[in-house]
Amino acid sequence: MSEQVTTTHFDVDGDQDLRRVALITMDDGKANALSRSMIADIRRALTAAEADPNCIAAVVAGREGRFCAGFDLSVIQAGDKSAVAEMVADGGELVRHMYGATIPVVAACTGHALAAGALMLLGADIRVGADGPFKVGLNEVAIGMTLPDWAYTIARERISKRHLQRSIVNARLTDPATAIDVGFLDRVVPSDHVVAAAVEEAVALAALDAKAYARMMREFRGATLVTMADQITADRNG
Repeated sequence: MSEQVTTTHFDVDGDQDLRRVALITMDDGKANALSRSMIADIRRALTAAEADPNCIAAVVAGREGRFCAGFDLSVIQAGDKSAVAEMVADGGELVRHMYGATIPVVAACTGHALAAGALMLLGADIRVGADGPFKVGLNEVAIGMTLPDWAYTIARERISKRHLQRSIVNARLTDPATAIDVGFLDRVVPSDHVVAAAVEEAVALAALDAKAYARMMREFRGATLVTMADQITADRNG
């Protein structure tokens, strides 16, 4: 695990057995851009949380003021189409992993969430955003890019139909409060409470019957996960 992604744990009170929530924090000291190494580190941390019998949920957070600024622009600007395709496919695997995780996954959106950062929000069960002058959304078209098919698939699932065209085609960015109506966030809280609120949401989700929750998740998300897997594979092979 690199220093860009760390995992800490919050113990859950009120139970004789050890139960805890994994807090997976992204912090590259800058904009939290998704390089292939950062993507791999987040996925390893999430896999470890899923494999931990005492871990009831995971929270994915960013650094103060930044959740994630999207894919690593240095890779995109270098012009190696194969490297870009692999990075974007890796990002698809990350979002799909979050969306199909075997434990609840909550996002603590600590600041700006742009492009692939906003797609990570779409992959989380519940999204808690920090109140502040932050931008949330899919700005790909504004910077001369388009969404990969897997991203469009999950966007159609989770973004409000009323906002879908403006969010995808018009590259509209919103503040956190408006992002609730659009479908990127579920709650907005003071910035100094965003991680604690996300942990609270994770504990509440984990209180549901685990077997029933997993069964309903398979029914509710199964077709989307299969479609995304096929699209990611096509991107890698394309």
